[in-house]
Amino acid sequence: MNNRKKMKNDKLKEQYRINERIRVPEVRLVGDNVSIGVYPLEKALQIAEDQGMDLVEISPNAKPPVCKITDYQKFLYQQKKRQKEQKAKSVRVVVKEIRFGPQTDDHDYNFKLRHAKEFLEEGAKVKAYVFFKGRSILFKEQGEVLLLRFANDLEEYGKLEQMPVLEGKRMIVMLSPKKTSSSNKANVAKSSGTGLSAKSQKNEKKQ
Repeated sequence: MNNRKKMKNDKLKEQYRINERIRVPEVRLVGDNVSIGVYPLEKALQIAEDQGMDLVEISPNAKPPVCKITDYQKFLYQQKKRQKEQKAKSVRVVVKEIRFGPQTDDHDYNFKLRHAKEFLEEGAKVKAYVFFKGRSILFKEQGEVLLLRFANDLEEYGKLEQMPVLEGKRMIVMLSPKKTSSSNKANVAKSSGTGLSAKSQKNEKKQ
C-alpha cells in the first residue's frame, strides 16, 4: 500500500469511532441480527462481542448516537467503495466564456457564435457577456439586444438559464447544453480553464 492510499484509509478510519472508543452512556442500535432500539453502551458492546462483530458509531450527532453492529473492516471497504462510485458519477461542469463588445460587428459575432455551438455540443456551459468600457455603458440596451440574439441563435444547442443581467461593467447570459453524450462529457472533463480552446484561439488569429 503506498503512502497516499494509507493516508486515505487512515482518514476514513478517523471518521468513525468503534467499540471502546465510543464515549456515550447509551446508543441507538441498528444492523442485522439485532433488535433496533436504544441500549446502554455496555449492553451494545456486549451484543457486538457476542456476535464477533464491532460496534461502529455511524451517526455521532444523533441523540442518542446511532451505532451499527458490523464487521469494521467490511464496513470501511463498503464506505470506500461507495465514495469511489459517487466520485465516478460526479460530472465536472466546465464553463466557457465568450466576450463581446457593445458594438460587435457581424463577422466577429458569427465567429464567436460558431465556437459557442462547439462548446455546447461538447457539453460545456457557455457564459456570454458584453463588456462595457468607459462611456460604452451608454449602449447597455444594445448589449442586451446582442445577447438575446445570441441566445436565440443558439436555441437549438443551448438553453438560456437567465435573461441578460448587468453585473458591474458586464452584461451576462448563461447557456447550458441541451444534449450531451458520454463521450462529449469525457472530452469536457479533460479540458481546463475558460475562454476559447487552443484550437479556437489559433483559428481566431487566422481571421
